[in-house]
Amino acid sequence: MKLVRKNIEKDNAGQVTLVPEEPEDMWHTYNLVQVGDSLRASTIRKVQTESSTGSVGSNRVRTTLTLCVEAIDFDSQACQLRVKGTNIQENEYVKMGAYHTIELEPNRQFTLAKKQWDSVVLERIEQACDPAWSADVAAVVMQEGLAHICLVTPSMTLTRAKVEVNIPRKRKGNCSQHDRALERFYEQVVQAIQRHIHFDVVKCILVASPGFVREQFCDYMFQQAVKTDNKLLLENRSKFLQVHASSGQVLPERGPL
Repeated sequence: MKLVRKNIEKDNAGQVTLVPEEPEDMWHTYNLVQVGDSLRASTIRKVQTESSTGSVGSNRVRTTLTLCVEAIDFDSQACQLRVKGTNIQENEYVKMGAYHTIELEPNRQFTLAKKQWDSVVLERIEQACDPAWSADVAAVVMQEGLAHICLVTPSMTLTRAKVEVNIPRKRKGNCSQHDRALERFYEQVVQAIQRHIHFDVVKCILVASPGFVREQFCDYMFQQAVKTDNKLLLENRSKFLQVHASSGQVLPERGPL
């Protein structure tokens, strides 16, 4: 779903302009539109015309109407939403108060106005317009001191977070600074994973790195999860898949995918 415009006042009245892009967006639209709302969209209207000789004919014209919604019907097979209501704005083809049915479908823009937008409906719009909610694959692309958290949608790869921590080199007889920095880096990556990956949507999380970085990180993450009883990570452990990548830069992440 694409959000074109959003104008919500302090009293929660206002309107949003949206473009459904996927079939699933039509289901979101069905759940957004309610009786009593105002819906504005382009539509086809059959108009009667009278010629100079007095003969009457009819033409189909495209026009933009604003309806007060009275009935909503969702056709899942045709991926189409039919919204019936009365015209509430002056129009050269349709009288005020006349009935009409607007058919909404993918890639057809519409504006929806409500007297009261509640938080549940606004959250649905936010989720529908956020590509992260359609990403069922995530990737953690890393090397020592650098990690990118990515989400993979059918059309694009989104980098949601970058974690960068300076890791001192190991010194003979003293590795404490290196180990503390590495642990701090791992912990920040774990926090970023929990913040940016929707585990109820994502089916697979690729952990990609050169060398043994991915193994060491996963060992740390799940050891800490056991210690802290982190149910989110423990219940989704089977979704993590370790793969090779040449570096922690974001572009090589396309390799393992």
